[in-house]
Amino acid sequence: MSGYPQDLLSNRSIVKRDSFAIITPQGRVINTIPGIVGAKMTILCTPKMGAGFVQLIGTLGPDAHTDYPYATAAHEESFLYVLDGDIELDVTVGEETRRLTQGGYAYAPAGVGIGFKNANDQEGRILLYKQAYIEHPKGLKPWTVFGNINEVPFRDYDEMANVHVKDFLPLDEAFDMNMHILSFDPGASHNICETHVQEHGAYIYEGEGTYLLDDNWYLTKKEDFLWMGAFSVQAAYGIGRGPFSYIYSKDCNRDVEI
Repeated sequence: MSGYPQDLLSNRSIVKRDSFAIITPQGRVINTIPGIVGAKMTILCTPKMGAGFVQLIGTLGPDAHTDYPYATAAHEESFLYVLDGDIELDVTVGEETRRLTQGGYAYAPAGVGIGFKNANDQEGRILLYKQAYIEHPKGLKPWTVFGNINEVPFRDYDEMANVHVKDFLPLDEAFDMNMHILSFDPGASHNICETHVQEHGAYIYEGEGTYLLDDNWYLTKKEDFLWMGAFSVQAAYGIGRGPFSYIYSKDCNRDVEI
């Protein structure tokens, strides 16, 4: 929002560097990302706060496109998700191009990068993600993945019928990351307060929940972004009248270097 403030300045965002963060919509600013044209991009998460990845959200205008692919450095793997809107997006990974609509996604192995171009002059929002790829000790290599998460069925999460999960990428050791959707029915929760080496970036796209981060519970809702660092104590309850759902990243399938 631009112009003079209408009230006392306030923001629910909380950043505990090297531990966790809650980034709400109210304080976000537009960032210029070289190579991305006709889009309002906001950087939500970076190593500057202690994270091991970069995540952005962007609103794509009618002429949105990339002048060159995003995340082409030799060590960078990347992921794009069409969050919402009526946009039809031509997404290119290497030599392959697919037209994606809401729920569509693409994963690019390290060094390949992701390019896109608005194909129907409509607006839409995307999540864009990159992290440093960690080689598999036996040399297994991940591959390009395209899909639409709306075509992937939910399965029960940790044997609980009121918590549901979807996986974006193959459950294969070649991949050192994955993206998932986690959805809680009203009143549902994790079955434990988790403490683990994996970190998460979580974009809430539906509902309301209360989230344990380290030693406090925080009210969170649709459009909030959460970053949870390694061993940040974490758990959630769905507290609204409908589902509490978010898309989240996870590093996986690798040992920890000393």
